[in-house]
Amino acid sequence: MVINLTDLKGYMEVMASIMKPLDHKNLDLDVPYFADIVSTTENVAVYIWENLQKFIPVGLLYRVKVYETDNNIVVYKGE
Repeated sequence: MVINLTDLKGYMEVMASIMKPLDHKNLDLDVPYFADIVSTTENVAVYIWENLQKFIPVGLLYRVKVYETDNNIVVYKGE
């Protein structure tokens, strides 16, 4: 895949803005998305996917991978 570095920088900034509300927070209490959704690693991956899709062109986002530990990884492909 080839991507313009300016576009990549923009996507990385978007990703940082998506992750900021999650960083060092009690997801169940501090993040409105998780008020009615259990804050599992799987649901965190869905949250990231849904927010990234708003900014990334259709078809460019392939998967979101969230590492809970070295041995516990969730991969979400929008299914």
